[in-house]
Amino acid sequence: MEPRNQTSISEFVLLGLSEKRELEPLLFALFLCMYVITVVGNVLIILTISSDSHLHTPMYFFLANLSLVDFGLATNTVPKMLVNIQTKSKSISYPCCLTQMYFFHFFGIVDSVLIAVMAYDRFVAICHPLHYTTIMSPRLCGLLAGGPWVFSYFISLTHILLMVHLVFCGNKIPHYFCDLNPLLRLSCTDTSVNKIFVLIVAGMVIATPFICILASYTRILVAIVQVPSAGGRKKAFSTCSSHLSVVALFYGTTIGVYLCPSSVHTAVKEKASAVMYTAVTPMLNPFIYSLRNRDINGALRKLINRKITSSS
Repeated sequence: MEPRNQTSISEFVLLGLSEKRELEPLLFALFLCMYVITVVGNVLIILTISSDSHLHTPMYFFLANLSLVDFGLATNTVPKMLVNIQTKSKSISYPCCLTQMYFFHFFGIVDSVLIAVMAYDRFVAICHPLHYTTIMSPRLCGLLAGGPWVFSYFISLTHILLMVHLVFCGNKIPHYFCDLNPLLRLSCTDTSVNKIFVLIVAGMVIATPFICILASYTRILVAIVQVPSAGGRKKAFSTCSSHLSVVALFYGTTIGVYLCPSSVHTAVKEKASAVMYTAVTPMLNPFIYSLRNRDINGALRKLINRKITSSS
């Protein structure tokens, strides 16, 4: 059927996490709490790192960028879902849907690459400690942090340009935000180019960073085992454990959605995975990185005390 004979879609209907009305108050309260924690936690991380000169190091510079990305990733999806639940309206206009999809992929790609960059930073710090400051120069840190933003801009824009050529036969999306795979399933036209591009991008921004992370931590593990003192090994493991927790949370869900065969995908699995990397992971990251980090805890207490003193 030719695209010109199809009725154009002006808006989509987001069916949400559950179609059971009685669950909506519980979902609203749960995700509102998660979003507030996400915003407060990530903003505090950014403010703490930017306000304390002792934290102006490559590791914390990348962490501040990750917190900014997590804030954007959660803000792009969760507030719209909360508004839809509260207003009992599940509609989203076609332009808003594409905009939401653009920023979802934009922040998601930056997130994935930044996590790999942080693994490289830990690799240099542990395996080449004497040359750390020379290797991780301000110029290189700027490129490693800024590169993912520029790269993600063009990749996400390409997704949207490929999407605008599609014609949709239905408008009901079995999701709580405009994700790529559910939208492609609603299309009447050929989506083979879109699907090929999805696989290429998934290989570049999910599989490749994940392989780099595995390679970095393999070298780190070898270096840690060779440390003679038990205290030194414990300290090295401690600096990596937080980042490994984030790696497991993020890649454990994204690989399942974008690299597994489409035959094993279900709406429930996609929504559960999306909740993990759009709501749960951005909420947990501030706790993962701060609870076991004395530098951030100390700087955060100083920041809070300074605010209390100035307000009084």
